[in-house]
Amino acid sequence: MTFTGCLSIVHRSFNATSGWELIMRMAVPPVRERRVIQRLLSEFFREHKVSRFNKAVAEICRFYRLKRPRVEWFEYLDWGRTAGRTFEDGTICLVHPENWKRGRKYNSEGQWINTVFHEMGHYILWTDAEAKADLFAARMESNLTAVERRGPRSAASRTGNRRAA
Repeated sequence: MTFTGCLSIVHRSFNATSGWELIMRMAVPPVRERRVIQRLLSEFFREHKVSRFNKAVAEICRFYRLKRPRVEWFEYLDWGRTAGRTFEDGTICLVHPENWKRGRKYNSEGQWINTVFHEMGHYILWTDAEAKADLFAARMESNLTAVERRGPRSAASRTGNRRAA
């Protein structure tokens, strides 16, 4: 998997039904690689081969350069109200597809795959917060001159008027 992805644009758009909404800029894998990931998740949903799920998660993590999260499988979460949960330590809890298919009002394959993507989104955005903050700060300062980093100079230093010590 390559590290060249697509970048969506940030802007506000008007939706006739919900009004103004903010669209966030986000790097995602290219379409070809997203199709592979979706196919692997779909195969896992139908055949329950854990290797398919592991490969799909590994592909996502490889793109974002993250270690693979620990995934725990459950029959149900929160008495059937939620389908997945991500914790700050990087653990992802998901309802297994065998249990997803029975006893749920919304039990389609597409909804389960969307839940996996949703929880992976939490994992990608939450994990390693300090390193992400440091990287953000470094990128914000990149290509700035030393003067721009220091901030504006005082009026006395601009005119050359200095106090005698």
